[in-house]
Amino acid sequence: MKTYKYLFLLIGISIFGCSDLEEEPVGLLAPDGFFNTVDDIETAANGAYGHMTHEDFWGRKMSLTLMLRGDMVDIGDPTTSTRRIEHNEFNVPTDNGMISGYWLRVYQMIAAANQAIAGADDVNVADEIKNPMTARAYFARAFAYFHLVRQFGDIPYIDAPITDLEASSSISKTSAADVYANIIADLQFAKTWLPDTQIARSIPAKSAAHSYLALVYLTIGDYQNAYTEAKGVIDNESVYNLGLEADFQSLFDASQIDNSVEPIFTLDFIGASNGDDGRDYQAALTGLRDDEQYGLGGGWSVGVPSLEVYNTWDGRDYRKAVSLDTTGVFDGVLQPYQVFRESGAGRGVNRPHIAKYTRAIGETATGNGRGSNANYMMIRYAEVLLIAAEAHNEISGGSAEAMGYVNRVRARARNSNGVTSGLFPEDVAGLSQDALRDVILEERKWELAFEFKRWYDIARRQLGSDVFSASGLEGDKPNFDPSQDYLFPLPAQELARNPNLLPQNPGY
Repeated sequence: MKTYKYLFLLIGISIFGCSDLEEEPVGLLAPDGFFNTVDDIETAANGAYGHMTHEDFWGRKMSLTLMLRGDMVDIGDPTTSTRRIEHNEFNVPTDNGMISGYWLRVYQMIAAANQAIAGADDVNVADEIKNPMTARAYFARAFAYFHLVRQFGDIPYIDAPITDLEASSSISKTSAADVYANIIADLQFAKTWLPDTQIARSIPAKSAAHSYLALVYLTIGDYQNAYTEAKGVIDNESVYNLGLEADFQSLFDASQIDNSVEPIFTLDFIGASNGDDGRDYQAALTGLRDDEQYGLGGGWSVGVPSLEVYNTWDGRDYRKAVSLDTTGVFDGVLQPYQVFRESGAGRGVNRPHIAKYTRAIGETATGNGRGSNANYMMIRYAEVLLIAAEAHNEISGGSAEAMGYVNRVRARARNSNGVTSGLFPEDVAGLSQDALRDVILEERKWELAFEFKRWYDIARRQLGSDVFSASGLEGDKPNFDPSQDYLFPLPAQELARNPNLLPQNPGY
């Protein structure tokens, strides 16, 4: 694996990658002497965050991969790219284009963060001045590795800028346990030095590091620390300026989300893009083909909920109406989902579609909603409440405290436009540990529906054999193999370039 190092001062972004592409390094600079001020640290750290809004990462490839591997979304258009269908059907080859597309991007993110962290050592100011900025880079590095380790298990862990190309070609994998330990250390640094609040939720504050620590501990089954961290966020709700948005729909309205107290860390798309930088495709990928109702030109019907999701989601739950579109407009006529295919160009699918990324996404850079003005919530306060509930239930078993966190989330689900609209979903009480565990995981399923969380829940709880069946019902994914599919294959091209990354993940 070769790593080429570039510092593009023109755009103020430090970009690093793991690739064998032989490029002409125009403006190749060593970082020595560049880092003199806190602003220089910020320039390098911003490079990491810039990569997060590239279509390789959250605009299309990684985000869509996570969505399709869950049990709530199925391919709607069978003519879509094979590399997407392979994830939907758990038939992923080692050269899958989705994975190879974002593997490089995430390591570029990590490399930019590493450069900021290393460069901070050259900035001769007090820690109290530079560490709050350096902490942004630590957070970005932890965020990137947290995605990679959950998907691939043992991975190359790089925590410093690559300066020796020969040495970089022999990097070995680090155990997942050690990667998690490093992620926790980075988040602890970020939690210590980040301010309580920032001017925007797309800039991580202490609450973001605090919340991600809770989620990391939950993922590795350290429930005591998961509860401690989540409870720490809850106890500092006012300090961190957090809360639940009164109306669930407002969370997916580009005109309102900037002022919401619920998002903790977001990727902020601005309705403009430069090529695939800042290009968000989720509206197009999840939108209804030929639909006229949102003025987007319709979507592509790629990632579409299965009918099983629609049929099992209780209609009294306000979140269902917010999350799903059951009607579309074709040639000026409102039509139900049962005739979507017939009403469009014949390439849609007769199922309700995801509404979270089409209904109110504001200005867009190009057709079909691509390049939206939406903020994608990587973590929000409702999830922290559910982390606290799940962790405390594992510690104490059916506790009233854990049920109270669930009930707080459910209370908002009973509100439409801030007004109580019914008694469903009802409060929970008197449940056993096992029953409450099931309720919490189901609550995460509906509360965070289509927010790219479900696959990670399936993987960490080893639910695949339960949720992917072979009954033949639409939406089933019978190819799922629990001995293989909880991990993705390491990219074949990386293994070919660097045999030290062998062995391949089991089954591939």
